[in-house]
Formats: sequence, structure tokens, C-alpha cells
Amino acid sequence: MDIKKAKKEIINTVKAYLMKDSSGEYKIPAIRQRPLLLIGPPGIGKTQVMEQVARELKTGLVAYTITHHTRQSAVGLPFIKEEEFNGVKYSVTEYTMSEIIASVYSKIRDSGLKEGILFIDEINCVSETLAPTMLQFLQCKTFGNRKIPEGWIIVAAGNPQEYNRSVHEFDMVTLDRVRKIEIEAEYSVWSEYARENRINPAILSYLELRPANFYKAEADVDGLQFVTARGWEDLSCLLDIYKELSIEADEEIIYEFIQHREVAKDVAAYLDLYKKYEDNYGINDILKGNVPSLVYERIYRASFDERLSVVNLLLSGLGIYFDKTYAYHFIADQWFLFLKQFKEKADKDSYALYEKLYKDYEINIEKERKAGFYTKKQEECYIKLLKLLLENKPSVENTEEAFNQAKTGFTNFCGQLEELEDKTSAVLENAFDFMEAAFKNGQEMVVFVTGLAMDKKAVSYLSENKCDRYLKYNEELMAGTKKAQIISMIEKDEVYGKEHIREF
Repeated sequence: MDIKKAKKEIINTVKAYLMKDSSGEYKIPAIRQRPLLLIGPPGIGKTQVMEQVARELKTGLVAYTITHHTRQSAVGLPFIKEEEFNGVKYSVTEYTMSEIIASVYSKIRDSGLKEGILFIDEINCVSETLAPTMLQFLQCKTFGNRKIPEGWIIVAAGNPQEYNRSVHEFDMVTLDRVRKIEIEAEYSVWSEYARENRINPAILSYLELRPANFYKAEADVDGLQFVTARGWEDLSCLLDIYKELSIEADEEIIYEFIQHREVAKDVAAYLDLYKKYEDNYGINDILKGNVPSLVYERIYRASFDERLSVVNLLLSGLGIYFDKTYAYHFIADQWFLFLKQFKEKADKDSYALYEKLYKDYEINIEKERKAGFYTKKQEECYIKLLKLLLENKPSVENTEEAFNQAKTGFTNFCGQLEELEDKTSAVLENAFDFMEAAFKNGQEMVVFVTGLAMDKKAVSYLSENKCDRYLKYNEELMAGTKKAQIISMIEKDEVYGKEHIREF
């Protein structure tokens, strides 16, 4: 199965394993909670999926790559303990707590989360000395003589033998105690993740044109050559920073990430072309509605590769607006909930209450941040929200007056949000103007509409801000299950800041 389906299966399994009966006991006893064993090519995002699962379920996560450990760190260090049997004293070897088990208990202590996931990566690539320990871990849920804490679910991952010579095949006894899930690299699935997480648009454009180059592992006379999803994402991060620093990434730099000589050469050539397209077409001018006739003349003569690159440049430019709007909505939602709580609990000493609520909120955010529940973007939003809450702290004790003071900043912020929504609507309409003039109902329009539909932040925006042409092209160009899925997402009811103003 693909990584998206695997993620859903992991989420369902965690929910099932953590379900309790009326007496507080787990409905599926620990002995029947088979560990999940994910087997798939390296670099397809197994660890990232586990982080996403933990965030979505608000549960703990302790992740280890076991090949970085020795037997001592996994099992514990030996020490001599004196025991008495039948009146005779003996020296007995005991073991200290495994570093891995200790990390689980540390996570419980630091986050307050009593349940979670223990994720062990590369479990079938360990040394000969650690292999028996890993078998014991999967079969008995122990490291050395220490059991995994109750409420912690085991998920392990490994690579197929064709990708790693050090892989140890599990025997039937072990496989009969786990749930083995085989995962394959699928570009169509990864591209959804890539658009949502703003992978460099040049890389996305390249892979739209060359999807066969998304994942490769080949052995020839020059040795092993490979391309992985991890390589594309790491290269994306570097390209973004290099652009800020005005540094060019040549073929050799690309080859450090895309370790397949022909693909790296092809990517380097495409990046040069992409930069020219970026300079020649003036995407920001297109989004502002200022399109010189020369641009249309150029696009009419362009190859399909060039046209597709321009579409992806447009989607990338729109993404900046969708990201900002989404962040403003997120802050408005959280701010509204804080003010609602303040209003419900307000009494004679509203000033002191606001300070207490703020402090409790700050502590809770830090606790959840340490637990790993937030993405980097969410952390940035919470930091901004805390600053806004502090800046709008009331200076009076009177309940009504204090609330009005606290609400003033929120009302102003929601006004900024509405202005941002209007601006985003304008650039989206300008983008459709250009797409219609340049491509009409061609394949490029399908790519454009599909790109919007695959962007969750774009979908969130469109669910609150109707765009007739988006819906029109969805109806005309999209078909089947995909179309129904997209329309369903667009029509769902979502409440944002301006709705909150009306409620107040």
C-alpha cells in the first residue's frame, strides 16, 4: 500500500489499541496488541508519518533509529546484584534500564502523556549482536528485562532486503506476532504532501514532468545510484535557503542529494530553465493583473514543459497568499476561543482573571510544543498569538469594560483578515484571467485546478470564499471520485474569524 493508506491504518490501530472498557481496562489486552511492522524502501517518509500520527492523535511519540545503538544502550548495562536462594547467597547479573525504555518514561514525565507510540526504525538492519534483542522486542515487548510501559504501542519499520545488504529476515515465529504492512513509493501520494508542505516549486514542476524520476534505486557498473523522497525534500530546503542567499545550486550540489548521476544532471538543467521562466514571466505581475502582451506571445510559442512550469510558478505564488490567510484564520480561531473563555469566567476582578488565563494558556502551549503536537508553522502562529494576547491585556477590573478592551485587538485583527481574504480573492481571479487567456480549457488548466484542489490551505480558503471559476472548472475538467472528493471539501462548513465577530 502507499504511505497515505499506511498512515490511516496506523491511526486506526492506535485508536483501537487505546480504547478502554467501562472499568478502564484496554479492550484489546496488551498480549493481543500486535506491533505494527512497516516494510518499505528507505527515504519514503516513514518517520514523518509517525510524527503526523502522533500530532493528529495528540499522543506521545518516542522515535529511535536502532542502528545507531549498541546492545548496551538498547538492553542496559550489566551490574552484579546479590541474591539469596535456599539460604545461600549468590552474585547475579542484572541490567540497568534500557536507554530506550528510559526515554519513554522521560516522555511520560515531561509531557504528562501516559499513552503513546514507541517507533523503532531500521529494526531489521541491526548488527548480529542486536538481532536477538529486536526479536525479543517484537515478540515480548521488552528491552532486556524491562517491559514497554502500558499504553505505549510499538511501531517498527525496516527496509526490504533489495535496498540493504545488512537486512535480517524475520522468522515465522516473529512474523506471527506482528502486523506487517508493506509500503511502496507513490509519487501521486507524495505530491499531495509536497504541495501542502511547500516543497520547492521547481522540484514539483520537474517531478510533474518526470514522475518516473521520483524514486529510483539502481545498481550498475558505477555502483548504487538512487533517488528518494527524502532526497527531494532535503534538496528543497537547501534550494529555498540558497535562493535567499543568492547562491546557485549546480549539478554537483544536486548530486549530493539526488545520488543518481543522470537524474541530477537532468534536474540541474531544468532548474536553470525554471529560473529563466521565473524571470521572463513575472509571476507577481500576473497575480496583480498586469500582464504585458509579450508574456502571452511567449506562452503561445512555449513548449508544454515551459507551460507546465509557468502553471506551477502561479500555484507557488498563490500559495504565499493561501499560507498567510490560513495562518490568520488559525490565530483568529484560537484568539476567539480564549476571549470566549474570558467572557464566560469574567467576574469583578477581570484584570487578574485575564492574567491567569494567559499564564495557563502559555504553559499549556509550551507543554504541547514539547510533546511535539505542533508543526513549525503552528508554533509560529502560537508565538504571534501570545504576543497579541499580551498586547491586548485589559487595564481595568470592570467586567464589561475589560472585555471590550480585550476584544478591541481581536476586532482589528479580524478586519486585517478580511482585507487579506479580499486580496487573496483578487490574485486568484487574476490567476484565472491569465490561465483562461493563455490556455483556455487545455491540459494546463486541469493541472492548475488540480493543484489548487491538492492544497489543503487553498481548499480551506475556498470553503469560506466562493470562487465561481474554480467550481466551474472543477465541474468541467474534473471527473469521477476525485471531483466528488474535492467538491465535498469545498462545501464543508468552516467557521473563521469574521463569524466570531458576529457571535460577539
